[in-house]
Amino acid sequence: MSHPLTRVLTLLELLQSHARLTGAELADRLDTDVRTVRRYMSHLRELGIPVEAERGRHGGYRLARGYRMPPLVLTNDEALAVVLGLLAAERLGMSTAAPASAGALAKIERVLPHATREPLAAMREALSFTANAVIGQAPGTGVLLALAQASRAGTTVGISHRSWRQEQTERDIDPYGVVFHTGRWYAVGHDHLRDSLRTFRIDRIASVTPRADGFTAPDGFDPVAHLTSTLAQGPYRWQVEVTVHGPLDEIARRLPRSAVTLTAQPAGVLMHARADRLDGMAHLLASLEWPFTIHHPDELRQALKNLAARLTAAAERRPEEPPR
Repeated sequence: MSHPLTRVLTLLELLQSHARLTGAELADRLDTDVRTVRRYMSHLRELGIPVEAERGRHGGYRLARGYRMPPLVLTNDEALAVVLGLLAAERLGMSTAAPASAGALAKIERVLPHATREPLAAMREALSFTANAVIGQAPGTGVLLALAQASRAGTTVGISHRSWRQEQTERDIDPYGVVFHTGRWYAVGHDHLRDSLRTFRIDRIASVTPRADGFTAPDGFDPVAHLTSTLAQGPYRWQVEVTVHGPLDEIARRLPRSAVTLTAQPAGVLMHARADRLDGMAHLLASLEWPFTIHHPDELRQALKNLAARLTAAAERRPEEPPR
């Protein structure tokens, strides 16, 4: 907690949730000293917030009796958008290392007027999702925000990074963008150590340090396209090439971008993919509504025949017959 504004807001939150706190207690919670606490109290008074100070051995600080923060001024539509966004972020695994979503929901509900708060509480309790929750790999809040700020400002940063082999390295990167994908956060940019374009999982970055150097991202660079293309080129057993005879836009919506690359062709859409198991690729192709032509591997043809045989047997099985 290093930014003065963050400390002042935290101080206000502490005063709202406690009847009285001493200067030493506040200094300990804010990770600062008593003199700085007094300065922050002055800031709150300048903002019109009535903070009372009690002198003496057992003295301390408190908000004036009867004072309440004014309700958060949001329309019903705006409040619903905020709450749904927080609930969806938690469901998608977008939470950061701290329980930020739960804390934000609690604060919003506490300051909203009753007429708005009650319907939103009902929505939160009644809302269900058809998809399972994603178990996200939560990054540190400070790390995530520092990378986003460096990306926007075009500032090189130093990172302390741990690889999947548990190897720790210190390196400088130019973060071209931050991407959230299937429960994980990634930083995409130029790695000075390798002098190449690289992708880093943000939950494996322990710290971010701004450098004096700046950078300019390549014109037209798309962090999402680069990330999905990189993930699709992982170490898999089978290289699959299939032409799907259908429209590119609709096919792209049906296929996971992290698993395939699609190229428009006169005869349809050329799909390149990698797979560890061909039976899974057979299921994927069978789920499409368009015809397709297999270029390779030939083993995929047999995987489709095996799937067709199982489906035929299931279609012909009578209720009294046990499955085989």
